[in-house]
Amino acid sequence: MAEAADIQGTGPSPARRWLRRTITVAFGAPLLAGLLQAPATSSPAFAADDATGSKTVDVSLDTLAPSAPVEGDTVTITGTVTNRSKKTVTDATVDLRVGPQMTSRSEIEQVTGRTGYRSDSDPAPLDDVPTVKVPRLGPGLSTDFSLSVPVSDLGLDEAGVYQLGVSLTGQTSDRRYDRVLGIERTFVPYQPEATEKRTQLTYLWPLISSAHVSAETATDDQQTPVFEDDTLAAELKPGGRLDELVSLGKDLPVTWVVDPDLLASVDAMANGYRVKAGALRVPGKHQAVAQRWLDSLEKAVQGHKVVALPFADPDLASLAHRGKDVPGSLGHLQSATALAGTTVETILHVQPSTDFAWPVDGAVDPSILAVATSAGADKVIARSDSVRDDLPYTPTAARPFSNGTNAVVSDALLSTAFEGDMVRTENSTLAVQEFLAQSLAITLEQPEDQRSIVVAPQRVPTVAQAQTMATALRGLSAKRWSQPSDLLAAAAAKPDPGASTTVPAGSRYPKKLRDRELPVQAFRDMKTTRDELDDFKIILTAQYRVVPPFTNAINREMSTSWRGQARAAALYRINVLEYLQTLTEGVQLVDKSDLTLSGRSATIPVTVQNKLLQDVHLVLRLTSGSKNRLNLNGERYKELPVRISGGHSQSVKFSASANVNGQVPMTAQLYTEDGTPYGQPMTFTVKVSEITATVMLVIAGGVLLLVLAGVRMYSQRKRVAARKAEAEAAETDTTPEETAPQPESGAEAEVEPEADTPREPEAPSDGRDADEPEQPSDLTPDTGPESGDPSGPGEKVDR
Repeated sequence: MAEAADIQGTGPSPARRWLRRTITVAFGAPLLAGLLQAPATSSPAFAADDATGSKTVDVSLDTLAPSAPVEGDTVTITGTVTNRSKKTVTDATVDLRVGPQMTSRSEIEQVTGRTGYRSDSDPAPLDDVPTVKVPRLGPGLSTDFSLSVPVSDLGLDEAGVYQLGVSLTGQTSDRRYDRVLGIERTFVPYQPEATEKRTQLTYLWPLISSAHVSAETATDDQQTPVFEDDTLAAELKPGGRLDELVSLGKDLPVTWVVDPDLLASVDAMANGYRVKAGALRVPGKHQAVAQRWLDSLEKAVQGHKVVALPFADPDLASLAHRGKDVPGSLGHLQSATALAGTTVETILHVQPSTDFAWPVDGAVDPSILAVATSAGADKVIARSDSVRDDLPYTPTAARPFSNGTNAVVSDALLSTAFEGDMVRTENSTLAVQEFLAQSLAITLEQPEDQRSIVVAPQRVPTVAQAQTMATALRGLSAKRWSQPSDLLAAAAAKPDPGASTTVPAGSRYPKKLRDRELPVQAFRDMKTTRDELDDFKIILTAQYRVVPPFTNAINREMSTSWRGQARAAALYRINVLEYLQTLTEGVQLVDKSDLTLSGRSATIPVTVQNKLLQDVHLVLRLTSGSKNRLNLNGERYKELPVRISGGHSQSVKFSASANVNGQVPMTAQLYTEDGTPYGQPMTFTVKVSEITATVMLVIAGGVLLLVLAGVRMYSQRKRVAARKAEAEAAETDTTPEETAPQPESGAEAEVEPEADTPREPEAPSDGRDADEPEQPSDLTPDTGPESGDPSGPGEKVDR
């Protein structure tokens, strides 16, 4: 992430000042060409200011070759002098100053920290050696120089480390007398012959990067990984940081220290990958770059020792100080360690060592050691500025701590020699010379004893830092005072009996490192993701498609690379959790509307939807809010197993029995097979409208009453019909035969009563007797009076 720039002052910027000076130099170039013997150029890096005294001129050393000369060599030094003042420098000379032999490493440190000329400690210029004249150097201008001096003229009397100073002596326009206007110091390690006991020097060569792969995978059979971005490709391309580390390391005597996650990420790129582009997932375009880098690395590590860190290089200090009290955090470290060896062996086809843990900057305390060894690593790479020894010499790196932990204590000065800006040639040259000087000084501290020294540089060196490191190691290639070793041999070396074995207390852990640790919330987020993953994987039939990507992502959340990137780390954790929740929500209950039951027993359907691409198996529980009104096979709840194919929905039917009318709330909930609730419950209401036992009795009674009423009505109609028939018969008997008309021959004549003949009143049509009074509550018959005639065609015959 970009850092906000601080605004300092309100005057013109250095770029503007440099532009003005450049214009001035351009117009005055013809005049300067005639005045200066050496070419002078404008330098934007050192604009003129109020520099005075021995800081008037900046002396920069760009090269010193050979870096570790022997008798018969010629030392060549090149560099640049820049006038940092507002005065013109005249009559100046660039010369060499060689100091006396240094007898300790602390003397080298003291010289490194000096600025400006010191008459009490800086030696006089060498006589009878070439110098460079600088007749005139205007404000803000620079000029290059080159000095070549035979080793025999440097005054190196015997083997050892010597201070080498390059100074500019001259005058300024306001002070017309010679004095030292600028000086730079470096060191010359001089060991013409190999020492009897050479120091065993182990140099770690780290291949570590930041997290690039997300938890997402494509839906294809290959589970194509999805990268957060495509920045890893820039590191793998020719000239990139990781490419440079491999190109340089293949020819160096180093122990490779590898983060397996980096190998897994590059291997994933080589086999096809996708990259996040907003809401899209676009195909990656750097498969060939990744494959080329893997091929180069596999060749480079052959014949070298390879140490595999836990997967994704977890931050051991953060885990020890902030995360170990969060349940499950140590489990992440154990899984990361278990994955390390197989990943490296599968991709690089070499057997790595997984016995080493490497806390940030080698800073340790009891809690860090406890966490580091709890995951299976039985050795910790510490650093000497964390484990302080009260000895006049540098002890062997192997160290058994009093708490039972075995450690390899790297040398702090050598390990930090190439931090900082190594892009400037001057910084790189000075760092190399100091490294070589310190390594020779270690050997000369106890020349009769062979010791084993370990160098553990910064985890993620830049291209310039890696190139400087390689230059320094090449300076040791003559093996006159050291010889290469590997980390496994260094750990097995015999410990120095005088070295401290006390583990420093936690209070001594550097504050600047503690302030950059992962927060407690980070480990809580990891626990949340792990818990949800554990609940989710139980329902899956193809766990291998989900568990490894998320397990690796959780390991990446604990990576050391997040130090100083709190916002990016939090965003990565959020993305992982949200994607997991998206998957878990792919299996859910479909919302259900309220139901109405109109029978004593019924079936209640509940639908489960599976949007995943694999089958899932769960348990569905339906619970009644009132067992007395509505129960499920006599119980308050019922569970049924559910297995749903990928991309399908399934309706699960529950048998229910109702007892009492009313509304009953129902709750449906999915569970994993171990009884853990899965997803959110769904509620709906079932309305029971009838069908209790009492209602059934009432209905039966009503039906019986209707039947009895029908029978009574039928009986009454039969009695009325009989009476009518008797009345008609009696009327026929009392009429004289002679008064009756005679029927015509061949046909029946219908007898019609005379109009004035009185008729008996007819019985009521409802079946009552003629003299029976009418009751207002009696039912009106729904059929007409019966007829004794035969039924006509199509008529309904009552029985």
